Order: sequence, then structure tokens, then C-alpha cells
Amino acid sequence: MIQPFSEWMQAKGPDADIVLSSRIRLARNLKDMVFPNQLNDQVALEMLNRIEEAIKSMGPSWNIRFTKLDNLSPIQRQVLVEKHLISPALIEEPVKYKAVAVDEHESISIMVNEEDHLRIQILLSGLQLQEVWTIVNQLDDALEQHLDYAYDNHSGYLTACPTNIGTAMRASVMVHLPALVLTRQASQVFTTLAQIGMVVRGLYGEGSDAVGNIFQISNQVSLGLSEEEFIHNLATVTQQIVGRERHARQYLQNNAGIVLADRVERAWGLLTHARIMSSEEALRLLSEVKLGQDLGLLPQTDSTFTQLTLYTRPGFLQAQAGHELQAAERDQMRAQFLREKLRGKSES
Repeated sequence: MIQPFSEWMQAKGPDADIVLSSRIRLARNLKDMVFPNQLNDQVALEMLNRIEEAIKSMGPSWNIRFTKLDNLSPIQRQVLVEKHLISPALIEEPVKYKAVAVDEHESISIMVNEEDHLRIQILLSGLQLQEVWTIVNQLDDALEQHLDYAYDNHSGYLTACPTNIGTAMRASVMVHLPALVLTRQASQVFTTLAQIGMVVRGLYGEGSDAVGNIFQISNQVSLGLSEEEFIHNLATVTQQIVGRERHARQYLQNNAGIVLADRVERAWGLLTHARIMSSEEALRLLSEVKLGQDLGLLPQTDSTFTQLTLYTRPGFLQAQAGHELQAAERDQMRAQFLREKLRGKSES
């Protein structure tokens, strides 16, 4: 909560102009303990304390800070969701006996007592699934030295949701695909992904809408293949999607250059001059501005696209204001933030 951005938002790494992030999440449960939805207060507290002690026992090299959610305000919890450090499900009431552990770079996040006892997540910028797997595997091993996981030799890791049984791993990439959407190829791509066991979701995963041409692509099941095979498959598919997006961008430049330039410059004009801006409109316009920047049609800004999307979020705006804001107040503050960041100077 001290720093406004996470390291994964810096738009570095392979194909980071299209692949906004790579993430791997492991679901883990403790042996001989009921799942979180069946925990009573006494057992839930015991669970929380055991996991906190295990994280602290890993030593200072991981530099992970454990925080109980009921020690955070609702706005602070929402910001953690908006930074993709925790899921929307974790902040559903009641938040008692729920926690999150985050490292100083905000690349590591461990959710406690969400759907499973532990949700271990690593998040990096660009297409870096193999690098993410190396880190999360090491972190998982470090935790298992202090915790006894629920594991079955036949079924694999035992989880609250049957679709997570097996590796209990969800690998995903968050991609920005404006050209595929504009050329009406996105639906065909997503249909093909579903046929090969991939699922496409919105900005904040399951149950969220795809706004700003941002999509999360992940494996649908976690049983039947090894972790390395799931990761290889997703990396291969992502590289193909990146290629199609680049081809679609080239097509737009070659065949609709003046229309494309007009579209992205109109988006820039609205973002740099509007006094009121809704969240959905801001994401849509930022997506078009990023496309213009990637194609050299618009100037670059100091803030990355991912950072700018954070500026549009209700929790972030209220955290910056230091208090709750009405929707109309957020719309005004959002417009001011974006004017300042895109024009590169402060305004009154």
C-alpha cells in the first residue's frame, strides 16, 4: 500500500507491449484440515497462525510481509485487488481470518483462506512464464518445508474446487489485443482457445468483464499434464496470439491508416482534455492510445499502460484522496489524473 505501483507494471520483458503480465498461481491446502468454507473460528485462527509462522520461518531472503485483511480498510483491500495482488473473492465479507503476504516488489502474493488455504502467486511483466514457474516452484518448496500439504498420489494436490485438482496450477497471461478486436478476429481466436482447453476471462479474472481490450488467458483444468507441459502449451499459444495481433496491427496501418490515426488521436484528445471520465470510458480510450503509441502514432508517456489503468480504478482514486468518493467525484478525479499523466505536467 505504500508504493503506488507494482514492479510487474513496468512493461518490461519479452513482448511486453502486448503481453502485460505472466502469472502462475498454485492452490494448496493443509493436510487433515477442512477447506476454508467449512472452517469454524477456532480452526480458522489456528490455520492463519500456522501459515503466518511458516511464512516468517522462510527467512529474510524472501522479504514477504504478512497482513491480516481485517487490519486493512475496505479501500486498501480494493487497491490490492486492482493491483492484481489478491482476488475479488478474498475481500468478500467476512474478511476475518483472511490474510495476504506480499514481497517488497509486489511480484509475490500469497492469499490465505480464500477458496483454498493458500493461493501462491507470482506475477511478472511480459511473456515470462518459465521465469515465473521457476520462482513459484522455489517458493512452494520453501513453504512446504514448514507446512504439510494435502496430497493424494493418484489425484495430486487436493483443492476445494474439483477443476483445480492435480497440479492445482493456473498459469495465465494478460494480453492487450485491440487490433484483433478492431479487425473482428478476437471471437474466432477465443473460440479456438476454448477448443484446446484454454479459457479467456476479463481484466480481473473469473466473473469480470473484458474492458479496454484486455484479456486473461489461462489453462482451464489442471489435471492430466505436468506443470511444465501446461506452461509450454500456454507459452506457445500466447506467442501465436502475439503474432496474430502484430499482423492485425500491420493490416490496420496498411489498409486503414487515416481512420486508425483519427481514432487514436481522438482518444488522446479526450483523455488529455476531458473533465469527467467514467472508468469504462477511460479504459477504452487508454487502450486506443496505447495502440497509437505502440504504432508510433502518438507520443510515449512516463507511465505505462498498466500503470495508467490503475489510475482509473475506484479504489486507487479513493486511496489517493484519503477517503471515500462518490461516483461523480471519482469521474472528475480520474479525468484530472489522466490529463496530468498524459500531458506530462500538473494542473490545478
